[in-house]
Amino acid sequence: MTKKNAFYAQSGGVTAVINASAAGVIEAARENSDTIGALYAGRDGIVGALTEDLIDTSAEDAATVAALRHTPAGAFGSARYKLKGLDENRVEYERLIEVFKAHNIGYFFYNGGGDSADTCEKISHLSDEMGYPIQAIHIPKTMDNDLPHTDCSPGFGSVAKYTAVSIREAGYDLHSMCKTSTKVFILEVMGRHAGWTAAAGGLAAEFEGDAPHILLFPEIEFDRAKFLAKVDATVKQYGFCTIVASEGVEIGTDFTRGDGREADAFGHVQLGGVAPKIAELIKSYLGYKYHYAIADYLMRAARHIASATDVEQAYAVGRAAVEYAVAGKSGVMVTIERESDEPYRWSIGEASLQEVANVEKFMPRDFISEDGFHITDTARRYLKPLIAGESYPPYVDGLPDYARLKNQAVPKKLETGFEI
Repeated sequence: MTKKNAFYAQSGGVTAVINASAAGVIEAARENSDTIGALYAGRDGIVGALTEDLIDTSAEDAATVAALRHTPAGAFGSARYKLKGLDENRVEYERLIEVFKAHNIGYFFYNGGGDSADTCEKISHLSDEMGYPIQAIHIPKTMDNDLPHTDCSPGFGSVAKYTAVSIREAGYDLHSMCKTSTKVFILEVMGRHAGWTAAAGGLAAEFEGDAPHILLFPEIEFDRAKFLAKVDATVKQYGFCTIVASEGVEIGTDFTRGDGREADAFGHVQLGGVAPKIAELIKSYLGYKYHYAIADYLMRAARHIASATDVEQAYAVGRAAVEYAVAGKSGVMVTIERESDEPYRWSIGEASLQEVANVEKFMPRDFISEDGFHITDTARRYLKPLIAGESYPPYVDGLPDYARLKNQAVPKKLETGFEI
């Protein structure tokens, strides 16, 4: 068999542990040098493939690659760029094949969420039709935890830990001042259509009266009267009320984000701003003093408080992608298979990309309390192992010491460019 080179790209919103997956890919590729030649990374994700802007990962020494395990964000750059179908935009696929041919690339590792799974699936099948077969393996990554056919998605465990720790600490703060000051605190977290991240905040409430008192999920229709009554009752009972709200919650016509909202390159509506709307609602109807915070990039970049389980799984799926490719597999996503809750045991599996692409995994109703405002014990059993363990980065002069890559460009071989 002629040895082929490999291409790795990061896609969509990055996480605290996506670089751990990159480390797994790079180290496994180096260990399989008899099968895989050079490993190139796309600068700014799939855009790097289209523009022939490739990064030579061999320029990075072993220590730097290992340091990726504790470095947040996307080391090679990511992008929100979704390839359309072959019939809609054949030019993009022809360009990809042209670049892959020029650089003898026969393995494609795409690290991302549902939209990147769709792209990976298209490349897996359409490359055969275009006469240049590519072994395409999808490496799961999404802090939203909404990928199907995997127990969890790397990136989620660390965001879940951040959310639970943050709302617990904010709850202590609020409780200490509520007699004479702020009564309500709202933490807005990411979660477009699925409430997994908000649910993770519920782990912080272990005893009666603990924060958070209310969780708002996209899966549960918002009932203004019921919500306000819950807030009011909570303040009267405990003196304060803490809320974790998913960014995708629709809170009613008087307080919606309105029409004309911008969409990203994947076609997703730009969300955010739910917390101030909820705060306005509480102030208008109940008159309580409030504060709110929008976690946004802070939560997905928070490598300093990453879940050890999440780091381990992110690294494992990166390694497994290479092992699957060497074994001749293509058109699959690496999955995490739960074997038991207590003790938490898991293994690596696979799922067909045809079953993964463009499918979202929502919170099961039995994970949400009957009143719709909190999580059940079933949800706790699922969530608790995913935030377990600490994996602190090294610190220098009081700050995390993260990897700094050379990101050395691979010489271009094509005379033509490509406009994005």
